[in-house]
Amino acid sequence: MANDGPVQHGYPHLETVRAAITALYRRLSYDTIQTFATSVAPADVAFCDTDELHMGAQRVARELVRHYRLPDARLIVSFREMKHAANVELAAGPEYFVELNDRFRTHRRDIGAALAHEVMHVCLHRLDLSFPGTRDNEILTDTAATYLGAGWLLLDAFRQDAVSSQKLGYLTPEEFGYVLAKRALVFGEDPSTWFTSPQAYEAYVKGMAEARRDEQQPPLTAAGWAGRRRYARDRRHAQDHLVSDQPGAPYSFTAAGREPLRVSFPCPTCQQRIRVPVRGRMRARCALCRRVLECDT
Repeated sequence: MANDGPVQHGYPHLETVRAAITALYRRLSYDTIQTFATSVAPADVAFCDTDELHMGAQRVARELVRHYRLPDARLIVSFREMKHAANVELAAGPEYFVELNDRFRTHRRDIGAALAHEVMHVCLHRLDLSFPGTRDNEILTDTAATYLGAGWLLLDAFRQDAVSSQKLGYLTPEEFGYVLAKRALVFGEDPSTWFTSPQAYEAYVKGMAEARRDEQQPPLTAAGWAGRRRYARDRRHAQDHLVSDQPGAPYSFTAAGREPLRVSFPCPTCQQRIRVPVRGRMRARCALCRRVLECDT
């Protein structure tokens, strides 16, 4: 939890974020992810100063448990002084003890954001889905919470002015915006109307621009002129020298024996790599997220 300190910006964790999206599709399946087409509604996790602290926190926790499809899980929420925003004890269940930073006693509007992250820890624990190392596992948790419809709360908790700053989660604001944009492009959902923080909206706009760049990489037909020109050059080089390495490019070429040249590139939706023959205009279907892609290989 960044509190009145420097807030990291940009996309330093983007590779791990993309791997987390792929891992979600592999573990949950396309059909299950489609059941999360509707995000947590602001009214369902609203918390005003007149609400009783513990009862209100329990109510928000129950709503997030319901949203994440964990009907038999019960969260016991308490507050104490601690360095981090929150902590959850990942036991066998069905009861899970969540501790929230004492700061949330007076910053109640962000209790939903903190619980969105901690309840996702429970969800991933039950799914037996994790990344090695604390850092990558926390990035997976933020990404999963956001992609499955509760992470807009985490981004909205980012606020900054001339004298103070606050940010929850391990992703940068722009990375939260990127994952939210990925979700918006899949489900046709516009979370920008829910933001109360102008800084959150700005980060979402930047994240959407980055997400749209994924949709415009060759060999996709939506690629721009410069990308198409570079792709044609790299393709000729691969055909002439049977070299697959294209430094800095999202695609790579392979050829084995008398087999035709093939190109491998990430699906712009789930980031799983797709491998198709190099033979001009064609359609490719991602086996993981079922997206049909227009390509010019």
